[in-house]
Amino acid sequence: MANVDVLELAQKIIDGHRIQRGDDLSFFLTCDLEKLETGAGWIQKHFCKNHIDLCTIINGRSGRCPENCKYCAQSVHNKTGCEEYPFLPKERIIAEAKQNAAAGVNRFAIVTAGRALTGEEFDKAIEAYEEMHKTLKLGLCASMGFLSKEQLHRLHEAGVTSYHHNIETSKRNFPNICTTHTYEDKIREIKMAQAEGLCVCSGGIIGMGETWEDRLDMAISLAELNIHSIPINALMPIPGSPLAHLKQIPAEDLMRTIAFFRYINPEANIRLAAGRKIMKDFGEKALVSGASATITGDMLTTSGTTIRGDFEILNRLGLNNAAGENCGSCGNC
Repeated sequence: MANVDVLELAQKIIDGHRIQRGDDLSFFLTCDLEKLETGAGWIQKHFCKNHIDLCTIINGRSGRCPENCKYCAQSVHNKTGCEEYPFLPKERIIAEAKQNAAAGVNRFAIVTAGRALTGEEFDKAIEAYEEMHKTLKLGLCASMGFLSKEQLHRLHEAGVTSYHHNIETSKRNFPNICTTHTYEDKIREIKMAQAEGLCVCSGGIIGMGETWEDRLDMAISLAELNIHSIPINALMPIPGSPLAHLKQIPAEDLMRTIAFFRYINPEANIRLAAGRKIMKDFGEKALVSGASATITGDMLTTSGTTIRGDFEILNRLGLNNAAGENCGSCGNC
């Protein structure tokens, strides 16, 4: 497949062809980037129309995480000096959700550090979700680690429609990034959330020392899991973390990754996440070259653009985040 015409392949994907594990995908790594971006844009336009999904997050509990993920500012194993605090008051969370809803975003997520949110803190989260579900027109998402089936059910009953749980990297590379939980643990959590009827948001981070083949494998694995929302993060090396020494990846590598993720996951929302600022246009070109969604506003330990700034980008590109035009077959991501 070394001489694959990526524009012809894009049209085949639009017509129903799907890339499978075992296919020779090496051409994605050497083909002309501009042509690859054009083809990814065709696929995006077909499946996602002019819709860009905008989501915001709040760091509901920060720091003191017992897991040893090498990229993370909030792990107790990494001396990053990150802010630490318990689960935020419900009033603080709801106030921020209201501001984001008024600004026009599509969905809002509470993200918490730690292996899992449990006990009284989880009960507080449920209370916050129940009130937001009753009073706000926002899609509600959660990212709270390794929850039980019962917890996932409680979230669903409280109005949460999407659960976020990144696979982070390829199965092969995962032990190089984290050893306190396994890749298989993550797959099990994703399948539990799907069995509950939640849309799953799952992606990963590039630039952690993995190979291009690891990135392709991650894209295929997410397709096999039928993931409808795929955040792509570029590592922002954090002082005090084990990956602090790594060089930031070039913007071109991020663009190539976004483009071939669109080819491999044509109907999903490919979501810009951490690392937008390494692109000189903050991802504006990416939003017509494969990325149909983005995290906006404040982003945990990494910065992105403002909500207002993203709406200005959408207006320039003739895109919108109007309800009812979502891509992704579950309709919630």
